[in-house]
Amino acid sequence: MRYIKDFYDGEMVQEVYLCKQVQTLKTKAGKSYMAMTLQDKTGLADAKIWELNNGIEHFEAMDYIKVDAQITSFQGALQLNVKRVRRADPGEYDVNDYMPCTEKDVETMLKEIRAIAASVSEPHLKQLLAEFFENKAFLDLFRKHSAAKNVHHAFIGGLLEHTLSVTQLCDGFAKHYPMLNRDLLVTAAMFHDIGKLKELSSFPENDYTDEGNLLGHIYMGAEMVGRKIESIPGFPKTLAAELKHCILAHHGELTFGSPKKPALAEALALSMADNLDAKMETLRELFRDGSATAVNGWLGFQRLLDSNIRITEV
Repeated sequence: MRYIKDFYDGEMVQEVYLCKQVQTLKTKAGKSYMAMTLQDKTGLADAKIWELNNGIEHFEAMDYIKVDAQITSFQGALQLNVKRVRRADPGEYDVNDYMPCTEKDVETMLKEIRAIAASVSEPHLKQLLAEFFENKAFLDLFRKHSAAKNVHHAFIGGLLEHTLSVTQLCDGFAKHYPMLNRDLLVTAAMFHDIGKLKELSSFPENDYTDEGNLLGHIYMGAEMVGRKIESIPGFPKTLAAELKHCILAHHGELTFGSPKKPALAEALALSMADNLDAKMETLRELFRDGSATAVNGWLGFQRLLDSNIRITEV
């Protein structure tokens, strides 16, 4: 298997990849070409078919396709210039090669996040957490889901990995800053991205659902938690509002998609933890994928971080 992360400029590739997206476009001169996004478990790659000849057989998005292509560099990124393509036969590929997965142990992560849930002492929050994190159907979805379509934690188990990391950061914040309501903060951390279960479809698609495009995970997450709160007798109204506020404000800024800016110390801490973990995972993936092509450690300008990034020697 020739994995996408191992591509280098100029090499020829004859391999099967999952076609995540495909569309037929036109150049400025009016010539038709095809643009694709290909995937394997190591990442995504852009691909183009410039010559629509007899070597280009019919295929559609979400097909496994066998490509004959040359790797080229365009604007600092590698892409495939596809010469021939056809649908792959079932025996030509193993689906496990095409589903990106967390590198961490899922069972260990589940044990750790459930231990934090069990440590919450406020009885209503404790019951609310149990409604989710002691529910087998929920955990079966949660453990397999990604935290994003791309950018960071866009892999099977990514939602669990990101949620655990943010929760652990928030637990540390609560120890360092005693003014924080630890139970509220870690509960909000565990629920902050729960709406991703509805915003994104499962693998192999891992794409935005209609509901996700229309509403977004922040609103849907607050709604999911709010509905469950209504089933818990005597749940304090103020505590419910504070928890939902933390979820609604966890992107920190209106320009980043938050319906509300943080108005509680716990909401601010959660937004910081979420942003920190997302940025660190983005860097980890950049370092992993770009180390071979870095020039004196420099990876070049990275749009997502708005900076030229250098790999620190360790």
